[in-house]
Amino acid sequence: MHILIVEDESRIAKRIERMTRAILGDTLQSLKYINTLQEALRFIEHNELDLVLLDLNLNGDNGFDLLTTAVSKSFHTIVISAYKEQAITAFEYGVLDFVQKPFNKERLEQALLRTIKDEKIETNAVKFLAVKKRHRIHLIPIEDILYIKGAGTYSELFLTDDTKELHDKSLEKLAQLLAPTFERFHKSYLVKLSEVKEISVASGSKYMAELKNGARIPIGRTRYKDVKEKWV
Repeated sequence: MHILIVEDESRIAKRIERMTRAILGDTLQSLKYINTLQEALRFIEHNELDLVLLDLNLNGDNGFDLLTTAVSKSFHTIVISAYKEQAITAFEYGVLDFVQKPFNKERLEQALLRTIKDEKIETNAVKFLAVKKRHRIHLIPIEDILYIKGAGTYSELFLTDDTKELHDKSLEKLAQLLAPTFERFHKSYLVKLSEVKEISVASGSKYMAELKNGARIPIGRTRYKDVKEKWV
């Protein structure tokens, strides 16, 4: 894993670094520590990352200014902050976890292992998906997304207005963030369960879901039973 720590207090940053190295061991390939908002933004723009550990108060700068950029990227973001009242907003933006300061090694380990084990967030906390469009970050409300299709390392968001947007996160990472509102119907599709109109068996024993807008989505054989039980 390639990890970036964004924290303005060097004592806390060193503690996070020490714990992270102990928890991840050989899984950790690189770890960078940055203490300013602008430098972190530049680093994120020019480097491949798997995870950002982000404080929300950076020498008076608002970490949310970086958060909207971070959550639009391919990596996951975990917020580490003393301000627990900001947790709800952070989750709405699409962070994987919120670790409140002061924290212990066990709590940080729980958050870090979530990224390795592809553990889902079993809440309805995410309210937006951030996408980069024309060099600006746009927040797309979850309520406007019908289904999501995997496109290699990216994902295509299909929206209620018949448009689509490209997201830098893979389908696997979005599946972690969007459970249980969205369900994995197929290796290439995440579908909002509330948008399903009908589930049927097509010719050749192919399972299909018809959405309220008329779109037809394949259902994987191994997922059919689980999907139908959750939809009914």
